Amino acid sequence: MAFLACTANSTVSFAVIEHAHADAVKSCIEEGWKPLNVQVAGQNREILWKRPLGKWKQGAIVVLHGDGGGHHDFCAGDDQQGPPIEFAEDAVAEGFAVFLLESTEDVVTDAKGQNCGKGFDFSVLDRPNVDLQFISKVVKTIIPQLSSSRSTKKIFLTGVSTGGYMAIRAAVRFNNRITAFAPVSAGDPYGTSMNCHATDSKRKIIVGSLIDMETNKPTRKKNACLSENYSHEKDWPRITSKHKVTFKQFHDRGDGVVDISCMKKIKKQLQQHGYESKG
Repeated sequence: MAFLACTANSTVSFAVIEHAHADAVKSCIEEGWKPLNVQVAGQNREILWKRPLGKWKQGAIVVLHGDGGGHHDFCAGDDQQGPPIEFAEDAVAEGFAVFLLESTEDVVTDAKGQNCGKGFDFSVLDRPNVDLQFISKVVKTIIPQLSSSRSTKKIFLTGVSTGGYMAIRAAVRFNNRITAFAPVSAGDPYGTSMNCHATDSKRKIIVGSLIDMETNKPTRKKNACLSENYSHEKDWPRITSKHKVTFKQFHDRGDGVVDISCMKKIKKQLQQHGYESKG
């Protein structure tokens, strides 16, 4: 993909990346996706969305892309983007409105203040989270304003990789707004840290490693998240309502970034906090 291109001249690299991004967004718009730009926490945030003909009989799906990718991965690209594009188009055809959210770039940092490149701000750190604010605006303001009075008010949430981690954080944080959520290739945001040292990654648009906070192992390692207890788990939001949003996980046992043990860990954590697995 174009955003993985690297040259000795970083200015040229990012010019290529920006051009590829603009071309991909243009392709999505040509396919009927509508662009939205909103200001959140001092950042200009991008959304691509598409609605079904007539009312949204199934509700709305909010989609968070993986690290280093873009919201346009779900509506434009080569053959490798086939499944995400098919997912988004099938969802619209079945009566869902679909909202593709774009992450920030060179905004998110790890606990040491190191820049993490392009991706969602899923880590639980002692600072305001830019993406929780963004998702809050989408589910509380944008979707209700765009949906008609006859549309179903259900809102579903999904994300891939670090977008999946972010989807879990957002679903737990906005439990009363989300109907159900489906993390894909994701682990435990409350028990995973990011080390964004630039040498940890061969990719220039996203840097660093995901580290399990119990074992201190990179999540790509076998059994990286296998632990007898979770004493280093960050605090989860306190939910006072009896209702807990349901979830279903999707994961490849051979995932090269997030080991299957990390998927099992977050499943256990969610269930212990009262969330029901529909997988």
